[in-house]
Amino acid sequence: MPRKKRQPLTFAQRMARIAAARLGQPPSSPPPEADQLMLEPLELRVKKILGITDKANKTQGEMTFFVMYDIENNKVRRLVAKYLQRKGCSRIQRSIFLASTSVETYNSIKSDLAQVQAAYDNNDSIIVLPITTDYLRMMKIIGQHISVDVITHSRSTLFF
Repeated sequence: MPRKKRQPLTFAQRMARIAAARLGQPPSSPPPEADQLMLEPLELRVKKILGITDKANKTQGEMTFFVMYDIENNKVRRLVAKYLQRKGCSRIQRSIFLASTSVETYNSIKSDLAQVQAAYDNNDSIIVLPITTDYLRMMKIIGQHISVDVITHSRSTLFF
């Protein structure tokens, strides 16, 4: 007799199972590769941001937002990062993601992250920040050898 197919677990259900397995207690020594998440090159990350700011056909139900987090547990942090990437968010820095998605996806991400936060005892923080593309165009990158102003044509020039 064939096995019944299991329904796939939602992100919140997976996190609840992890929390039930005493996730809140840190391991005695974290594995060295646990936090070695590779970031894409800066130029590629900037191009993704510019793709969002230069998007001319923004639909009515679409919104742009940042997700930023400070999560202590390596496993939870890694699962949240993978979840955000599956939902279409672009990684800007290790703990900062940018997305331009539908309002339904935004609400889904917001509620799933709230459930993750409530799933176990922690001192973590997660910020979901809606932002307009006008503010995104005013973004400045400091400390890298790339001028976003030149690419976005947002540099103001005054002639006297």
